[in-house]
Amino acid sequence: MQDMQGLVALVTGAGNGIGRETARQLAARGATVAVNDLKPEFVDAAVAAIRADGGDAFGVVANVSTRDGVQGAVRAAAAHKGRFDILVNNAAWVRYQAVPDIQADTMDRMLDVGFKGVIWAIQAATEAMDGERGGAIINVASTAAVRSTLNSVVYSGIKSGILGITRAAAAELGARRIRVNAVCPSAVPTEGTQRNRNADRDARRIAATPMGRLGTVTDIAQAICYLASPQAEFITAQALVVDGGVTFTNI
Repeated sequence: MQDMQGLVALVTGAGNGIGRETARQLAARGATVAVNDLKPEFVDAAVAAIRADGGDAFGVVANVSTRDGVQGAVRAAAAHKGRFDILVNNAAWVRYQAVPDIQADTMDRMLDVGFKGVIWAIQAATEAMDGERGGAIINVASTAAVRSTLNSVVYSGIKSGILGITRAAAAELGARRIRVNAVCPSAVPTEGTQRNRNADRDARRIAATPMGRLGTVTDIAQAICYLASPQAEFITAQALVVDGGVTFTNI
């Protein structure tokens, strides 16, 4: 499928995990993908892998937790081929802390990357996207936005906020033909989630999931690519839960 031929996309936090797989799949569908991460070695490896598969990608090393950083990343993506079509707000920095243990520096960093960075990225994308063609913005939220677990006050609050940002931005930007949606993954094994996972916890999650397994980065990336694609051109303000059924069932 080459339904994104000629489009230019930026995926934040694409050095590993969901972001890296999303960048790979967007490139496989014909998009030119700007791969963003804070660590150059992660960016270089992701770009090399995409190019090895015949895709078109380039690296954008930038700190998307700051307004200047994320604006620079969007501008670099747009300057590469003179257009900007798809933004995937995937970058996050996550720590789980019980209420008595929440630290100001931890909360500030989580907010900077996972909340403020999303708003600054949407602002920059709105400026970069063509007023006639529009574009697609996909925010990576979480099932924690609607079903929380222990020690997740800050994380769940941020992800709930992402859903509010998604709906409000969709309402405001629809007139510019910019669609804004979110995906809500459940627990997905990635490099970044290792600290919060163990075999017993994974087994309990699998037992509670109607589909009988954990999600994969491929599952989530496919959902993101769908929302970014022409097949979803009349879909906006939605939060697509990608969780094998665990959030809204009780088995």
